[in-house]
Amino acid sequence: MSEHPFDILTPDTIIDAVEAAGYLSDARLLALNSYENRVYQVGLEDAEPVIVKFYRKNRWNAEQIQEEHDFSQELKDAEIPVVAPHRNGDGETIHHWQGLMYAVFPRRGGHAPELDNPDNLLVLGRTLGRMHALGASRAFNHRPHLDPAQIIEESRTLLPERFIPGDLCEAYLSLLADLERGILDTLDDLQDDDLLRIHGDCHGGNILWRDDTAHFVDLDDCLSAPAIQDLWMFLSGERHEQELQLSELIAGYEEFYEFSARELRWIESLRTLRIIRYAAWLARRWDDPAFPRAFPWFASPRYWSDHILELREQFARLQEPTLRLL
Repeated sequence: MSEHPFDILTPDTIIDAVEAAGYLSDARLLALNSYENRVYQVGLEDAEPVIVKFYRKNRWNAEQIQEEHDFSQELKDAEIPVVAPHRNGDGETIHHWQGLMYAVFPRRGGHAPELDNPDNLLVLGRTLGRMHALGASRAFNHRPHLDPAQIIEESRTLLPERFIPGDLCEAYLSLLADLERGILDTLDDLQDDDLLRIHGDCHGGNILWRDDTAHFVDLDDCLSAPAIQDLWMFLSGERHEQELQLSELIAGYEEFYEFSARELRWIESLRTLRIIRYAAWLARRWDDPAFPRAFPWFASPRYWSDHILELREQFARLQEPTLRLL
């Protein structure tokens, strides 16, 4: 008997689900790198393969997934290079199979963008400027909004109970309290008017670069958040390098949408929240057998020592001057 909802996803079940959605499979199947959901490339008879995403149970409801799909289609209709799910003859994008919701996407080729290339950063900035201009045109009704206090509270209640070694708990909780004060103080001027519909998980792995175009995929984490949340993840290296990268991004961005420079001071707080949230995400998913296999180091004392050190470095960065646009 299955112990996890994804255990039903045998090759036969996946092909049955694809054919139930109206596609004739040639039985070629390739599992793609995904942990939050389960994603497969499925070959079709006399047609290009499709990408099939099975959504994790009890994460999003149907209204939230539909809003993700509708946002993707809205971007695609505006000729912004976003991969949106296929619609069936009734206009539906969400399908159901043995208790799971799933969607079928066109396959797109490409590779991760070279972020050390200024021209690529300019293109990424332009694309995100177009995306955010459309994202600001109206609000989500069902998708979540950025909630820093909730992210921190989840880590405070979830991690010490099962995962952090006892001798490190006090250090972690004390540091988390310091980070919370710093983050909430930095974000104290974040207003509802700063929130817009964004991609939400804008890193190189969710971009397929082809023909000098950035094709954005996987809007599974789309939410209402400030624009800088989709921009800061392209920054890396020393401070001066990040300022150069940021300036290229914003130069392209502002060709299509105005950027508020006051958001620059939020970058390190948002980076810290992502680090905190990543550990909590692994903890929440630990009952999924795929996670202990893929992340065996998560249960080790060494990981938690390194995690606390990384958070201490982030606390120091919260005290540093804000990045500048050159």
